[in-house]
Amino acid sequence: MSAPKPPRIHVVALRHDASDPLPPRVVAKGRGETAERVLELAKKHAIPVREDRDLVELLAALDVGESIPSELFAAVAELLAYLYRLNGEGDAGVRPGSR
Repeated sequence: MSAPKPPRIHVVALRHDASDPLPPRVVAKGRGETAERVLELAKKHAIPVREDRDLVELLAALDVGESIPSELFAAVAELLAYLYRLNGEGDAGVRPGSR
């Protein structure tokens, strides 16, 4: 018997500028080797990564360059808040005292 194959990695990369009123957009996506390359580049450039399989599956339906739909705003906002906190940028990228 052969060992079971590990599940293929699937990634979706988003880009968002806190000063831009437009929603985040998909800048890269892929499975398998492409996904591994995206993760390597993220690590190389100190871009934080968060695993959320359910959200990735929903975002994977979008095309590269496409903005996230309003139905995913809450889930992506939660993700961005986590990443901003991780980067020490406070709430939604607003630095304390800058309001």
